[in-house]
Amino acid sequence: MDAVTATAEMTAEEFLDLPYDERTRWRQLVDGELVMNDPTRMHDGSQGCVFRALGNWSRGARGRGWAGFPLDVMIDERNVYKPDVVWYREGRAPRRHDPPPYPVPDLAVEVRSPSTWRFDIGRKKDGYERRDVAELWLVDTAADVVLVFRRSQAKAGRFDLSLELTAADTLSSPLLPGFSLSVAEVFELE
Repeated sequence: MDAVTATAEMTAEEFLDLPYDERTRWRQLVDGELVMNDPTRMHDGSQGCVFRALGNWSRGARGRGWAGFPLDVMIDERNVYKPDVVWYREGRAPRRHDPPPYPVPDLAVEVRSPSTWRFDIGRKKDGYERRDVAELWLVDTAADVVLVFRRSQAKAGRFDLSLELTAADTLSSPLLPGFSLSVAEVFELE
């Protein structure tokens, strides 16, 4: 299914007031436009791999924060994103019963869907950068690469470091001491 974009613009408040519907659970708001997508099997496989690795690492020792699946993350009054995987530093994760919207994560992961990649690599990347997300991983299932955008320092005003990781590389992060994941595994190549 291709992404469906609403023709009328809406605010984040209007978006968050929409009733939940299982058929439209993959919706998000990008620059006031309602965008819905139906993930593919490859998308789900890569998403699950990253989530399992982050979740296992987080639960492996105290103080490693919390990893989660898509949450409504409010960027501003016209943007509510739903990252495919989120990770929050210790003490920053939403509590179990907190309602949406949720705070921006420290690490956001977006997995390519054919119809929404243009948002992930463009407007959504810019939104994450504006809201001081420390690191963004864009998992490109068409090219079998992971694009990593991070800040060299906590106070850096933008993503000033970028990496393009291929199947021969290992995904790691200064945010996640001791975490590593084979990029080949993300794309089911090993």
